Amino acid sequence: MPPLRVVIAGGGTGGHLYPGIAVAQELRSRRPDAVISFAGTARGIEARVVPREGFALDLIRSAGLKGKSPVDRIRGAVLVPLGLMDAWRIVSDRKPDVVIGVGGYSAGPVVLVAAMRGVPAMLLEQNAVPGLTNRLLAPFVRAAGVTFESTRTFFGAKAFVSGNPVRSEFLGPTGSRTESDGNDAVTKVLVFGGSQGAHAINVAMAAAAPELAACGSRLRITHQTGERDVDMVRAAYGAAGLAADVEPFLYDMGLRLGRADVIVCRAGATTLAEITAAGKAAILIPLPTATDDHQRKNAMALSDAGAADVLVQRDLTGPVLAQRILALAADRARRERMAAAARVLARPDAARVIVDRALELIGRSG
Repeated sequence: MPPLRVVIAGGGTGGHLYPGIAVAQELRSRRPDAVISFAGTARGIEARVVPREGFALDLIRSAGLKGKSPVDRIRGAVLVPLGLMDAWRIVSDRKPDVVIGVGGYSAGPVVLVAAMRGVPAMLLEQNAVPGLTNRLLAPFVRAAGVTFESTRTFFGAKAFVSGNPVRSEFLGPTGSRTESDGNDAVTKVLVFGGSQGAHAINVAMAAAAPELAACGSRLRITHQTGERDVDMVRAAYGAAGLAADVEPFLYDMGLRLGRADVIVCRAGATTLAEITAAGKAAILIPLPTATDDHQRKNAMALSDAGAADVLVQRDLTGPVLAQRILALAADRARRERMAAAARVLARPDAARVIVDRALELIGRSG
Protein backbone atom coordinates (compact mmCIF):
# COMPACT_ATOMS: atom_id res chain seq x y z
CA MET A 1 0.00 0.00 0.00
CA PRO A 2 1.43 3.44 -0.92
CA PRO A 3 2.00 5.86 1.93
CA LEU A 4 -0.90 8.03 3.03
CA ARG A 5 -0.65 11.61 1.73
CA VAL A 6 -2.44 14.34 3.71
CA VAL A 7 -2.59 18.12 3.32
CA ILE A 8 -3.80 20.16 6.30
CA ALA A 9 -4.83 23.65 5.21
CA GLY A 10 -5.42 26.85 7.16
CA GLY A 11 -4.20 28.53 10.28
CA GLY A 12 -3.45 32.17 10.87
CA THR A 13 -3.92 31.82 14.63
CA GLY A 14 -3.08 29.13 17.15
CA GLY A 15 -6.77 28.40 17.62
CA HIS A 16 -6.98 27.18 14.02
CA LEU A 17 -3.50 25.72 13.63
CA TYR A 18 -2.97 23.67 16.78
CA PRO A 19 -5.94 21.33 16.23
CA GLY A 20 -4.36 20.60 12.85
CA ILE A 21 -1.03 19.87 14.54
CA ALA A 22 -2.84 17.49 16.92
CA VAL A 23 -4.40 15.62 14.00
CA ALA A 24 -1.04 15.47 12.22
CA GLN A 25 0.57 13.99 15.35
CA GLU A 26 -2.18 11.35 15.57
CA LEU A 27 -1.77 10.50 11.89
CA ARG A 28 1.99 10.21 12.25
CA SER A 29 1.69 7.95 15.30
CA ARG A 30 -0.66 5.59 13.46
CA ARG A 31 0.91 5.82 10.02
CA PRO A 32 4.63 6.55 10.49
CA ASP A 33 5.15 6.49 6.72
CA ALA A 34 2.43 9.08 6.06
CA VAL A 35 3.44 12.16 4.08
CA ILE A 36 1.81 15.06 5.95
CA SER A 37 2.15 18.68 4.88
CA PHE A 38 0.48 21.97 5.77
CA ALA A 39 -0.68 24.84 3.58
CA GLY A 40 -0.84 28.38 4.96
CA THR A 41 0.43 31.93 4.64
CA ALA A 42 3.81 33.45 5.38
CA ARG A 43 2.16 35.86 7.84
CA GLY A 44 0.28 33.32 9.95
CA ILE A 45 1.52 31.46 13.02
CA GLU A 46 1.97 28.38 10.83
CA ALA A 47 5.09 29.92 9.28
CA ARG A 48 6.81 29.74 12.69
CA VAL A 49 5.25 26.63 14.21
CA VAL A 50 4.83 24.06 11.43
CA PRO A 51 8.56 23.70 10.60
CA ARG A 52 9.38 23.37 14.32
CA GLU A 53 6.89 20.51 14.52
CA GLY A 54 8.70 18.68 11.72
CA PHE A 55 6.15 19.11 8.93
CA ALA A 56 6.48 20.69 5.51
CA LEU A 57 4.68 23.98 4.86
CA ASP A 58 3.50 25.14 1.43
CA LEU A 59 2.75 28.86 1.22
CA ILE A 60 -0.38 30.29 -0.31
CA ARG A 61 -1.14 33.90 -1.20
CA SER A 62 -4.34 34.72 0.64
CA ALA A 63 -5.83 37.38 2.90
CA GLY A 64 -9.01 37.81 4.90
CA LEU A 65 -12.05 39.77 3.75
CA LYS A 66 -14.45 39.83 6.69
CA GLY A 67 -14.03 42.65 9.20
CA LYS A 68 -11.26 44.31 7.20
CA SER A 69 -10.79 47.87 5.99
CA PRO A 70 -11.81 48.71 2.40
CA VAL A 71 -8.17 48.68 1.32
CA ASP A 72 -7.55 45.28 2.93
CA ARG A 73 -10.69 43.89 1.32
CA ILE A 74 -9.50 45.02 -2.10
CA ARG A 75 -6.12 43.43 -1.43
CA GLY A 76 -7.83 40.22 -0.30
CA ALA A 77 -9.99 40.14 -3.43
CA VAL A 78 -6.95 40.63 -5.68
CA LEU A 79 -5.25 37.69 -3.99
CA VAL A 80 -8.20 35.29 -4.56
CA PRO A 81 -7.12 34.12 -8.06
CA LEU A 82 -3.49 33.94 -6.95
CA GLY A 83 -4.50 31.84 -3.96
CA LEU A 84 -6.44 29.48 -6.20
CA MET A 85 -3.38 29.13 -8.45
CA ASP A 86 -1.24 28.34 -5.41
CA ALA A 87 -3.81 25.84 -4.19
CA TRP A 88 -3.91 24.11 -7.59
CA ARG A 89 -0.12 23.81 -7.52
CA ILE A 90 -0.14 22.40 -3.97
CA VAL A 91 -2.76 19.78 -4.79
CA SER A 92 -0.93 18.87 -8.01
CA ASP A 93 2.44 18.54 -6.30
CA ARG A 94 1.33 16.86 -3.08
CA LYS A 95 -1.29 14.54 -4.65
CA PRO A 96 -3.14 14.19 -1.32
CA ASP A 97 -5.44 11.33 -0.48
CA VAL A 98 -7.38 13.73 1.75
CA VAL A 99 -7.33 17.46 2.53
CA ILE A 100 -8.31 18.70 5.99
CA GLY A 101 -9.27 22.36 6.46
CA VAL A 102 -8.72 23.67 9.97
CA GLY A 103 -10.21 27.15 9.51
CA GLY A 104 -8.78 30.52 8.61
CA TYR A 105 -8.98 32.15 5.19
CA SER A 106 -5.97 30.28 3.79
CA ALA A 107 -7.89 27.00 4.10
CA GLY A 108 -10.48 28.14 1.56
CA PRO A 109 -8.61 27.86 -1.75
CA VAL A 110 -6.94 24.55 -0.90
CA VAL A 111 -10.10 22.81 0.29
CA LEU A 112 -12.09 24.20 -2.64
CA VAL A 113 -9.55 23.11 -5.26
CA ALA A 114 -9.27 19.65 -3.66
CA ALA A 115 -13.05 19.20 -3.76
CA MET A 116 -13.22 20.38 -7.39
CA ARG A 117 -10.59 17.80 -8.33
CA GLY A 118 -12.36 14.96 -6.55
CA VAL A 119 -10.00 14.74 -3.57
CA PRO A 120 -11.89 13.92 -0.34
CA ALA A 121 -11.99 17.02 1.84
CA MET A 122 -13.14 17.58 5.40
CA LEU A 123 -13.29 20.48 7.84
CA LEU A 124 -12.57 20.94 11.51
CA GLU A 125 -14.72 23.51 13.33
CA GLN A 126 -13.62 24.51 16.82
CA ASN A 127 -16.37 27.02 17.68
CA ALA A 128 -20.10 26.77 18.23
CA VAL A 129 -20.69 29.15 15.29
CA PRO A 130 -18.44 28.38 12.29
CA GLY A 131 -16.25 31.08 10.80
CA LEU A 132 -16.92 32.50 7.35
CA THR A 133 -14.44 30.23 5.56
CA ASN A 134 -15.94 27.03 6.92
CA ARG A 135 -19.50 28.21 6.27
CA LEU A 136 -18.62 28.88 2.62
CA LEU A 137 -16.83 25.54 2.25
CA ALA A 138 -19.60 23.45 3.84
CA PRO A 139 -21.31 22.49 0.54
CA PHE A 140 -18.05 21.23 -0.97
CA VAL A 141 -16.65 18.92 1.72
CA ARG A 142 -17.55 15.35 2.57
CA ALA A 143 -17.27 15.59 6.37
CA ALA A 144 -16.96 18.15 9.16
CA GLY A 145 -15.65 17.41 12.64
CA VAL A 146 -17.35 19.75 15.13
CA THR A 147 -16.79 20.45 18.81
CA PHE A 148 -20.39 21.16 19.81
CA GLU A 149 -23.58 19.23 19.11
CA SER A 150 -25.33 22.48 18.18
CA THR A 151 -22.85 23.08 15.33
CA ARG A 152 -24.19 20.08 13.39
CA THR A 153 -26.92 22.28 11.90
CA PHE A 154 -24.36 24.21 9.84
CA PHE A 155 -23.08 21.07 8.09
CA GLY A 156 -26.07 18.73 8.09
CA ALA A 157 -25.42 15.00 7.63
CA LYS A 158 -21.72 15.65 6.97
CA ALA A 159 -21.12 16.67 10.59
CA PHE A 160 -19.81 14.43 13.35
CA VAL A 161 -19.07 15.49 16.92
CA SER A 162 -15.39 14.90 17.57
CA GLY A 163 -14.44 17.48 20.15
CA ASN A 164 -11.52 19.84 19.62
CA PRO A 165 -8.24 17.89 19.20
CA VAL A 166 -5.26 18.84 21.36
CA ARG A 167 -1.60 18.05 20.91
CA SER A 168 -0.16 14.90 22.46
CA GLU A 169 1.91 16.83 25.03
CA PHE A 170 -1.32 17.82 26.80
CA LEU A 171 -2.50 14.22 27.19
CA GLY A 172 -1.62 10.93 28.82
CA PRO A 173 0.32 9.85 31.91
CA THR A 174 3.39 11.79 30.75
CA GLY A 175 1.37 14.81 29.65
CA SER A 176 0.98 18.16 31.25
CA ARG A 177 -1.27 17.34 34.15
CA THR A 178 1.52 15.36 35.87
CA GLU A 179 4.33 17.86 35.33
CA SER A 180 5.74 19.52 38.47
CA ASP A 181 8.99 20.94 39.70
CA GLY A 182 8.32 19.62 43.20
CA ASN A 183 8.00 23.04 44.88
CA ASP A 184 4.51 23.07 46.40
CA ALA A 185 5.23 26.29 48.35
CA VAL A 186 5.24 28.28 45.12
CA THR A 187 2.11 28.89 43.04
CA LYS A 188 3.01 28.91 39.37
CA VAL A 189 0.87 31.25 37.24
CA LEU A 190 0.82 31.04 33.45
CA VAL A 191 -0.58 34.07 31.61
CA PHE A 192 -1.25 34.18 27.87
CA GLY A 193 -3.70 35.75 25.45
CA GLY A 194 -3.47 33.43 22.49
CA SER A 195 -0.68 33.16 19.95
CA GLN A 196 -0.69 36.91 19.28
CA GLY A 197 -1.07 38.03 22.89
CA ALA A 198 -3.93 40.03 24.43
CA HIS A 199 -3.26 43.70 25.05
CA ALA A 200 -5.97 44.11 27.69
CA ILE A 201 -4.60 41.18 29.73
CA ASN A 202 -1.05 42.46 29.34
CA VAL A 203 -2.00 45.94 30.59
CA ALA A 204 -3.94 44.51 33.53
CA MET A 205 -1.04 42.25 34.53
CA ALA A 206 1.35 45.20 34.36
CA ALA A 207 -0.97 47.13 36.69
CA ALA A 208 -1.31 44.09 38.98
CA ALA A 209 2.46 43.63 39.29
CA PRO A 210 3.02 45.68 42.50
CA GLU A 211 0.32 43.79 44.40
CA LEU A 212 1.52 40.44 43.10
CA ALA A 213 5.13 41.32 43.96
CA ALA A 214 4.09 41.93 47.56
CA CYS A 215 3.66 38.15 47.89
CA GLY A 216 7.41 37.77 47.54
CA SER A 217 8.61 34.39 46.37
CA ARG A 218 5.24 32.62 46.77
CA LEU A 219 4.32 33.36 43.13
CA ARG A 220 6.14 32.44 39.95
CA ILE A 221 4.82 34.14 36.80
CA THR A 222 5.26 32.97 33.21
CA HIS A 223 3.73 35.36 30.68
CA GLN A 224 3.34 35.05 26.91
CA THR A 225 2.70 38.60 25.75
CA GLY A 226 2.87 38.62 21.98
CA GLU A 227 5.46 40.74 20.19
CA ARG A 228 3.84 44.14 20.73
CA ASP A 229 3.76 44.25 24.54
CA VAL A 230 6.77 42.22 25.62
CA ASP A 231 8.95 45.22 26.50
CA MET A 232 6.13 47.01 28.32
CA VAL A 233 5.32 43.99 30.47
CA ARG A 234 8.97 43.24 31.25
CA ALA A 235 9.48 46.86 32.31
CA ALA A 236 6.40 46.86 34.55
CA TYR A 237 7.39 43.63 36.26
CA GLY A 238 10.95 44.84 36.71
CA ALA A 239 9.81 48.15 38.24
CA ALA A 240 7.55 46.29 40.67
CA GLY A 241 10.26 43.78 41.59
CA LEU A 242 8.13 40.88 40.36
CA ALA A 243 10.22 37.93 39.18
CA ALA A 244 8.75 36.58 35.96
CA ASP A 245 9.57 34.77 32.73
CA VAL A 246 8.18 37.05 30.01
CA GLU A 247 8.33 35.92 26.38
CA PRO A 248 6.60 37.06 23.20
CA PHE A 249 5.75 33.43 22.33
CA LEU A 250 6.08 30.09 24.10
CA TYR A 251 6.79 27.18 21.79
CA ASP A 252 6.71 24.67 24.68
CA MET A 253 3.19 25.52 25.84
CA GLY A 254 2.47 21.91 26.80
CA LEU A 255 5.35 21.91 29.27
CA ARG A 256 4.51 25.39 30.60
CA LEU A 257 0.86 24.53 31.04
CA GLY A 258 1.79 21.31 32.77
CA ARG A 259 3.89 23.10 35.36
CA ALA A 260 1.30 25.80 36.07
CA ASP A 261 -1.13 25.86 38.99
CA VAL A 262 -3.23 28.78 37.75
CA ILE A 263 -3.90 29.83 34.16
CA VAL A 264 -4.92 33.37 33.16
CA CYS A 265 -6.07 33.52 29.54
CA ARG A 266 -8.74 34.15 26.93
CA ALA A 267 -11.51 31.63 26.28
CA GLY A 268 -10.99 30.46 22.71
CA ALA A 269 -12.15 26.95 21.95
CA THR A 270 -8.66 25.51 21.41
CA THR A 271 -7.28 27.16 24.56
CA LEU A 272 -10.10 25.66 26.62
CA ALA A 273 -9.60 22.24 25.04
CA GLU A 274 -5.96 22.34 26.13
CA ILE A 275 -6.80 23.55 29.66
CA THR A 276 -9.38 20.81 30.19
CA ALA A 277 -7.08 18.14 28.73
CA ALA A 278 -4.33 19.24 31.10
CA GLY A 279 -6.75 19.63 34.03
CA LYS A 280 -5.91 23.14 35.24
CA ALA A 281 -7.66 25.82 37.29
CA ALA A 282 -8.17 28.94 35.18
CA ILE A 283 -9.17 32.58 35.32
CA LEU A 284 -10.83 33.20 31.95
CA ILE A 285 -11.07 36.67 30.40
CA PRO A 286 -13.23 36.26 27.27
CA LEU A 287 -12.51 38.41 24.23
CA PRO A 288 -15.55 40.74 24.13
CA THR A 289 -15.39 41.22 20.35
CA ALA A 290 -15.43 37.49 19.54
CA THR A 291 -18.01 36.51 16.92
CA ASP A 292 -21.44 35.85 18.45
CA ASP A 293 -19.86 36.38 21.89
CA HIS A 294 -18.66 32.78 21.67
CA GLN A 295 -15.73 33.24 24.06
CA ARG A 296 -18.01 34.37 26.88
CA LYS A 297 -20.28 31.39 26.21
CA ASN A 298 -17.25 29.06 26.20
CA ALA A 299 -16.06 30.53 29.50
CA MET A 300 -19.45 30.30 31.18
CA ALA A 301 -19.70 26.62 30.26
CA LEU A 302 -16.51 25.98 32.25
CA SER A 303 -17.60 28.27 35.06
CA ASP A 304 -20.97 26.54 35.37
CA ALA A 305 -19.13 23.22 35.70
CA GLY A 306 -16.93 24.63 38.46
CA ALA A 307 -13.82 24.51 36.28
CA ALA A 308 -13.00 28.21 35.90
CA ASP A 309 -13.32 31.70 37.31
CA VAL A 310 -14.65 34.17 34.72
CA LEU A 311 -13.60 37.84 34.66
CA VAL A 312 -15.30 39.88 31.93
CA GLN A 313 -13.08 42.47 30.27
CA ARG A 314 -15.17 45.49 31.34
CA ASP A 315 -14.29 44.61 34.95
CA LEU A 316 -10.63 43.88 34.17
CA THR A 317 -8.30 46.10 36.20
CA GLY A 318 -4.94 45.45 37.80
CA PRO A 319 -6.27 45.29 41.38
CA VAL A 320 -9.19 43.02 40.42
CA LEU A 321 -6.97 40.63 38.48
CA ALA A 322 -4.40 40.56 41.28
CA GLN A 323 -7.14 39.74 43.79
CA ARG A 324 -8.42 36.86 41.64
CA ILE A 325 -4.92 35.43 41.17
CA LEU A 326 -3.99 35.73 44.84
CA ALA A 327 -7.28 34.16 45.95
CA LEU A 328 -6.63 31.07 43.82
CA ALA A 329 -2.96 30.96 44.79
CA ALA A 330 -3.95 30.83 48.46
CA ASP A 331 -6.58 28.10 48.07
CA ARG A 332 -5.04 24.86 46.88
CA ALA A 333 -8.19 22.85 47.62
CA ARG A 334 -10.22 25.08 45.33
CA ARG A 335 -7.63 24.78 42.58
CA GLU A 336 -7.77 21.01 42.83
CA ARG A 337 -11.58 21.02 42.62
CA MET A 338 -11.45 23.23 39.54
CA ALA A 339 -8.79 21.03 37.93
CA ALA A 340 -10.87 17.91 38.50
CA ALA A 341 -13.94 19.60 37.02
CA ALA A 342 -11.90 20.68 33.99
CA ARG A 343 -10.73 17.13 33.30
CA VAL A 344 -14.35 15.93 33.22
CA LEU A 345 -14.98 18.28 30.28
CA ALA A 346 -11.97 17.10 28.25
CA ARG A 347 -12.26 15.18 24.98
CA PRO A 348 -8.89 13.40 24.83
CA ASP A 349 -9.98 11.15 21.96
CA ALA A 350 -10.86 13.98 19.54
CA ALA A 351 -7.81 13.55 17.29
CA ARG A 352 -8.39 9.80 17.08
CA VAL A 353 -12.04 10.30 16.09
CA ILE A 354 -11.07 12.78 13.37
CA VAL A 355 -8.34 10.55 11.94
CA ASP A 356 -10.75 7.60 11.92
CA ARG A 357 -13.19 9.65 9.84
CA ALA A 358 -10.45 10.87 7.48
CA LEU A 359 -9.34 7.31 6.83
CA GLU A 360 -12.93 6.26 6.18
CA LEU A 361 -13.23 8.98 3.54
CA ILE A 362 -10.38 7.50 1.54
CA GLY A 363 -11.22 3.88 2.21
CA ARG A 364 -8.33 3.07 4.52
CA SER A 365 -8.52 1.89 8.10
CA GLY A 366 -6.24 1.08 11.03
